[in-house]
Amino acid sequence: MGDQDEGDDGPAGSESGATPNRFSSNDSTIDHLLSGFESAAQVDDNGEEFWFARDLQGLFGYTKWGNFLTVIAKARMACDQSGNATDDHFAGVGKMVSLGSGAEREIEDIVLSRYACYLVAQNADSKKRPVAFAQTYFAIQTRRQEVRQQEEQKYQSLTEDVRRMMLRKEMKTHNKHLASAAKGAGVQQGRDYAIFQTEGYKGLYGGLDVPGIRRRKGLRPNQAVLDHMGSTELAANLFRATQTEEKLRRENIKGKSAANRAHRDVGAKVRQTIKDIGGTMPEQLPAAEDIKKVGRRLKQEQSAKIDKPRGEG
Repeated sequence: MGDQDEGDDGPAGSESGATPNRFSSNDSTIDHLLSGFESAAQVDDNGEEFWFARDLQGLFGYTKWGNFLTVIAKARMACDQSGNATDDHFAGVGKMVSLGSGAEREIEDIVLSRYACYLVAQNADSKKRPVAFAQTYFAIQTRRQEVRQQEEQKYQSLTEDVRRMMLRKEMKTHNKHLASAAKGAGVQQGRDYAIFQTEGYKGLYGGLDVPGIRRRKGLRPNQAVLDHMGSTELAANLFRATQTEEKLRRENIKGKSAANRAHRDVGAKVRQTIKDIGGTMPEQLPAAEDIKKVGRRLKQEQSAKIDKPRGEG
């Protein structure tokens, strides 16, 4: 598909201006191709992945920039025909490259979104093994992004009550996983596990233990703090629990003191993240309605919907 004169020019990155990389355009092993595409990925300020066309040129097996530009032009046209704004997916930029004598010059480059990369792969020469791999790679990546966005939209449309029920259920599950990881680290007895949990709360809540959290939120001594957390606070605690479990297992932490310290450190880092993004500290969030009442209400609402005669409302 249009790259007939490939192979009779110099190495990519010489006169062609392709950005040099350690992955040869002739290296078609799956491991190297996967590593190449992953290494070439960049992340913008919004957390979105993108790729520079000069980097993909070599990874796709194209030695001449002009030939790769032809492929990009076809991809841009496909993007326009699909009803998407091309400027959102193909952005022209300049890049400084070394001439080998200490001097630099600016060359043309293009910032490509994940979707743009998918279109480029679909319009490239599929006889090239790197291109065939890229077609599959970016198709999978694009689909993953679509599914992720759909899940995010689905979650955003949920009511606060439903979010709380989902997160509380997740919290119960991951607290069991955390208990298992803590046991593996040497936190064996019930009293020891209570201390271990307290350290996690202290890290996240600025030194407050569970009784302190209850007092701050106006809860009675017999009320479970997790049952009175809103979705935002539950999400922060879920992150604390999952990351502590991962840390205990990943670093093979042993000993009660080390496990307690790890839990407190993770909690403190979650707290710092909340602070860095301008969020509200968890102890400052108001106590929410008892989750058991919420569950009963949602169950009643669901039953009412089922019992509602057809054609009503």
